[in-house]
Amino acid sequence: MTTTPPDLDGTVVLVTGAASGIGAAVARRAAARGATPVLLDRDGAAAHQQADALRTGSGLPALAITADVADETSMRSAVASALQRLGRIDAVATCAGVSGPVGSRLEQVSLADWQRVFAVNATGAYLTLKHTLAALRRSPHGAAVLVASDSALVAAPGMVPYCASKAAVVQLARALSVETAGDVRVNAVCPSVVDTPMSRGDLGRSDFTGADHPVHRPEDIAEHVLFLASPAAVGVHGTALAVDFGYSARSAFPA
Repeated sequence: MTTTPPDLDGTVVLVTGAASGIGAAVARRAAARGATPVLLDRDGAAAHQQADALRTGSGLPALAITADVADETSMRSAVASALQRLGRIDAVATCAGVSGPVGSRLEQVSLADWQRVFAVNATGAYLTLKHTLAALRRSPHGAAVLVASDSALVAAPGMVPYCASKAAVVQLARALSVETAGDVRVNAVCPSVVDTPMSRGDLGRSDFTGADHPVHRPEDIAEHVLFLASPAAVGVHGTALAVDFGYSARSAFPA
């Protein structure tokens, strides 16, 4: 019988976008590995429901905090509250994200929509890191994992704001990994389509049964996130891990 390794035992893992999708899966898997997850989300009620379910189902500790990753005052307060209550933050997973106006050509995208996508996806990751780095530096195994997308590496029509914002996330991870070398490991994960409420809404699907392309479960991506956050990935710095069933490695040449 295989068991989940307790490689995060006793650590505190702060997760943004933790009310649903990848963020909620990361929080659940972190708790299963012995960590105390801190669930941050703009939808505070849903984040608290996730934390309550963790506490009720497993008896494991979990903390939920209402926070908007695009607002610096909100993030400063959320991180301070987590530190006041738990005393440490050992790993961060930035899972909060929005897709924006999928299907719209660039000239149809409003400035407000463009700025909103970057505010959540790129600025949200920046603010999360800005206010957790001091705590991560104090941890013996400080690590940050930024959830980007395969859209940072390849592109499709009607997704320019999303692709550009996720490319910014990847380069944020690479640049910060250089700046924090020896103190905090920083990496990114770039999944293709994941079965989340956001992707279902974007693609107009109630589920992905019968999809003509492979689709990840949120739990699968959570495993990659938590590997990179764990001491097992001690030598991995500044990496953008493509988790896309090999699609970005394939040639489009018609041969």
